[in-house]
Amino acid sequence: MTEGNADDADEPVVDRGHYDVLGVGLGPFNLGLAALLDGADADLEAVFLERDPSFAWHEGMLIEGATLEVPFLADLVTMADPTSPHSFLNYARERDRLYEFYFYETFQIPRREYDDYLRWVADRLPTTAFDREVTSVEYESDGDSEGAEPDSSGADPGDGGTFVVEARSPETGRRYRYRAADLVMGVGSRPALPGFARDYADGEAPLFHTADYRERRDEALERDAITVVGSGQSAAEVVLDLLERQPDGGYRLDWLTRSDGFYPMEYSKLGLQHFTPEYSRYFYDLPQSEKDDLLAEQDLLYKGIDPETSERIYDALYERSIGDRDPEFGMLATTAVRDLERLEGSYWLACEQRQQERSFALETDAVIFGTGYQRPTPTFLEPIADRIAFDDRGRFRVTEDYRLEGAFGGPDAGRVFVQNAPLHAHGVGTPDLGLGCYRNAIIVEQLAGREIYPVDRDTVFQDFDVDQFADHASVRADAPQSLSLNTE
Repeated sequence: MTEGNADDADEPVVDRGHYDVLGVGLGPFNLGLAALLDGADADLEAVFLERDPSFAWHEGMLIEGATLEVPFLADLVTMADPTSPHSFLNYARERDRLYEFYFYETFQIPRREYDDYLRWVADRLPTTAFDREVTSVEYESDGDSEGAEPDSSGADPGDGGTFVVEARSPETGRRYRYRAADLVMGVGSRPALPGFARDYADGEAPLFHTADYRERRDEALERDAITVVGSGQSAAEVVLDLLERQPDGGYRLDWLTRSDGFYPMEYSKLGLQHFTPEYSRYFYDLPQSEKDDLLAEQDLLYKGIDPETSERIYDALYERSIGDRDPEFGMLATTAVRDLERLEGSYWLACEQRQQERSFALETDAVIFGTGYQRPTPTFLEPIADRIAFDDRGRFRVTEDYRLEGAFGGPDAGRVFVQNAPLHAHGVGTPDLGLGCYRNAIIVEQLAGREIYPVDRDTVFQDFDVDQFADHASVRADAPQSLSLNTE
């Protein structure tokens, strides 16, 4: 069954029929799942719904010169199926760019090209349906056990039921109904502005999130002073772009972060082994309290600045300062922006340098917040929220194979898979593009009831688990009594 246009515009709700799997959201992860299902010999009817009118991937950060932070091999399919027609290399072939890419001689491709590749795949797949905003999800099951408690596998003694998904077209208002045996949530995160700044986002003086940078950049460039808040990769890319445009713009540029420094992201080959299937499995088996402590310590594995971006910023400042010139640039760490007040055409930022415990006000004409993203529980899940298991911090409880725990159907139907929500369950690699194929291979295997794509098990040199280490090292339980193994 292929999603198409409704035939009867007078129908209050257009029934789109029944599918084996329905995906909600079309970011890279669900698009990758759609691409892998398209090439799978699994006899599965699928549809993937996206509220936007066409495919879009971080449009606001497609800055000229910005590159993908992972190798091009982390495309939608290659790490699961290098022979897929939906690979980046086939995209280069079909775009008549294969030789150009060959001589480009780098693994990190331009971010704008990755976006073009994703759009190319989305346009090729018959299972993608745009202009479909999911508004509610309900669950129907004739054999549901009244008051059933979820077990550790996410299954309930009841039978395999059906999800009823309501969607609407943001463009026309037309409503649609879909039925599906299983769901896969690939809903992306949302830009997070500080609470005190949200009321000013539409004001006369520019104030916006880095997610809107390309769309609103010209507004900021017209001002005399610009402040960037945050020290992640997005904030650093904005700072670099503004630095490179500063000689023509003539504005002052300031960069603030509450972090202890403008640190580079961990990008060594040994450090990257945390973004592997082995580490995801190891992390999943740890106690939740240990997981939470680990995540708090691992920010620089995925939240820092790409070393090349850091070098380019420094080099630009060095060049700008030759001859004792003032680069009209300031950067201050350990500094939190606590509040702001809008003046006529500008802002006062209330700041605090945490280590010195000193407060001060900074006047600026434009503010760009690189303050990360949030992932709220989708409102369309409200009709089935009482069936979903949450932990004591209100987060989804997720199985090792990426299913929501809850009282749904049996082991082969009525399942809700999640793509990019379980950071607290599977670790820092969860949002990494390089693990998308691994996760999707697991999901495809469950949907098909058999292995379709290999699920990688031995991919790195590092061992995370003692038992794995013991497989090839002289680890003994009967150590000499003189050797104390007491760690208390």
